Amino acid sequence: MSRSGGDPNRRVKTGKKRSESSIKWLERQLNDPYVKKAKADGYRSRAAYKILELDKRFKLIRGSKRVVDLGIAPGGWAQVVRKLAPNAGIVGIDLLPTEPIEGVTIFEMDFMDDKAPAMLEAALDGPPDLVLSDMAANTVGHKQTDHLRTMALVEAGAWFATETLEKGGAFVAKVLAGGTDAELLKMLKAHFNSVKHAKPPASRKGSSEWYVVAQGFKGRE
Repeated sequence: MSRSGGDPNRRVKTGKKRSESSIKWLERQLNDPYVKKAKADGYRSRAAYKILELDKRFKLIRGSKRVVDLGIAPGGWAQVVRKLAPNAGIVGIDLLPTEPIEGVTIFEMDFMDDKAPAMLEAALDGPPDLVLSDMAANTVGHKQTDHLRTMALVEAGAWFATETLEKGGAFVAKVLAGGTDAELLKMLKAHFNSVKHAKPPASRKGSSEWYVVAQGFKGRE
C-alpha cells in the first residue's frame, strides 16, 4: 500500500477506445499521491503543490498585493495565492476555460494577443508585485519544436514582467529541461537581483519541467 492509502500499482482496464498513452496517463493519475492530496485539500490540480513548494523555499506569495497568473487554467495556482495572500488582487489568463474563482479576474484569451498585456494591467489597481507563469505550448510531438514554442511563451511572460512589475517584484515561470535559454537568462539577470532554477518535489521526476525564479526586480530606468 502507498502512503496515500491507494494501490501503488493500480491499473486501468483497457478499452477499445482508449489509446496506450491515455491508459498510461490514467494509471499515473490514479497512482499519484499529489492528485489524491489535491482532491482532499480542495485544489483543482496537483500543480498547486508546485507553487506551494516554491513559495516555501523562496517566500513568493505572502504579502503580495497584486498578482498576475499567466496560464491560469485550471486555477490551482490562483487558489494557492488566494489562500496565502487573501487580500491580494489577482488576475489570470488562459486560452482554456477556467471555472470562476472568488476574488480572481479571469480572461479566456491568448496571452500572445496584442491586447492581452494591457487588459491584465488594467484589471489591477497598480503594478503587479508577482507575475506567475505556468504556460506551456500545446505539444506537436517534435521535442525541439515543442521546446522552442514553450520557451517563446516564457520569454513573452518575462518581457511582460519586466514591463509591468513594481520595483522589488518577482517573476516565476515554468521552463523545460536545460533551464532557461542563455539570452533570456541574461535578460533576467540584468533586471532581477536573484535568478535561480528549481524543481519542486511535486514536479514529476520524469518530467522535463523546471522553474525559473527571478526575485528583486530592479525597476525601469
